[in-house]
Amino acid sequence: MEQRRVVVTGMGAVTPLGASVESYWAGLVAGRSGIRTVSRFEHADQNVHIGGECLDFEPGKYLDARAAKRLDRFALFAYAAGLMAYQQSGLSPEHMDPRRAGVILGTGIGGLREIEEQHLRMIEKGPTKVSAFTIPRLMANAGAGHLSIALNLKGPSASVATACASAGSAMTEAFHTIWRNEADVMVTGGSEAALTPLGIAAFASMKAISTRNDDPPRASRPFDKDRDGFVLSEGAGVLLFEEYEHARRRGADILCEVLGAGATSDASDIVQPDPEGHGAARAMALALESTRLNPQDVSYINAHGTSTVLGDIAETKAIKVVFGSAAYKIPVSSTKSAIGHLLGASAGAEAIACIMAILHNTLPPTINLEAPDPECDLDYVPNTARDADVRIVMNNSFGFGGHNTCVIFRKV
Repeated sequence: MEQRRVVVTGMGAVTPLGASVESYWAGLVAGRSGIRTVSRFEHADQNVHIGGECLDFEPGKYLDARAAKRLDRFALFAYAAGLMAYQQSGLSPEHMDPRRAGVILGTGIGGLREIEEQHLRMIEKGPTKVSAFTIPRLMANAGAGHLSIALNLKGPSASVATACASAGSAMTEAFHTIWRNEADVMVTGGSEAALTPLGIAAFASMKAISTRNDDPPRASRPFDKDRDGFVLSEGAGVLLFEEYEHARRRGADILCEVLGAGATSDASDIVQPDPEGHGAARAMALALESTRLNPQDVSYINAHGTSTVLGDIAETKAIKVVFGSAAYKIPVSSTKSAIGHLLGASAGAEAIACIMAILHNTLPPTINLEAPDPECDLDYVPNTARDADVRIVMNNSFGFGGHNTCVIFRKV
């Protein structure tokens, strides 16, 4: 079968740095942090008071108030970011066969806020007071479902849940769906809104998240020896993948090409990564093999880089396994340093950072990298954005359960 090329023609973002791709990118390049003391709910009895809230997000820009109430916050993020991507792509109904256009989105948890609210309502008021919209709001596929309805996408539609790798898994499957000639257009990426009282309490109980409550902007510090866990955040990153000839025929503005992807499992531990990064390394190697690239061809790696002690070291080891001595010459950065960890939405938001790096020939920095961990000794683009010739980028995403994904983008 002839290789079908896949390109990106649209992007949409809702992040703690802003509810648009432009504001998100501007914040990254400026080295700003979107982490602050949580303001949407009371947290005085919690051990952790910080997170990455999307305070600029206004649902009313995308749905009327009545319709918005029927969506959980994670689905609202997906809906908004999906519409942004679709609008940027310039697609319209006459440009596509709706039966060959679909949506595959990732979310690690789904409607956690809805579960909390309706459980409390049941306890306080009784089971008959639970909302009839509870299941449609909390179900993990709500984001994908609402977008397919809104955009009349009648092709493959699915929701992927591979924890923090969910958006990466979604993009991998969307890429292969077009490659296999099962669709011409796929809306893909991820969304998450687990920044809730239960979300914070649960991750804090695992001792997975930072307790730097007195200095929120400096709490997320990947590869720094003083890191003490990730920062829980919310948001969405959604892209529009399109078959190259389909995009070219309609005169689309092509942002970049999706070259290939790789996915593996650690088969090691349900929470901790393989300490040597073997599964992560194989995902990167598979992605490179699928593109027929040499390791030295890669201009930049957007790391999973969560700011956890074990994760950052394991990823550093994995990069060294794949790239050998070239690992020390390839810039690597973690945009989670600025926006925290969006869980299942992370890879979508980070893919957008990769594409903006290609478009602007600028590498987003790893902020808060003040005292590098001796075991993390690569070039992490510390603290300040950097001009560079960015042609081929790698987007890593790893999740609880041992899921590993890697997607590669190229300048066109």
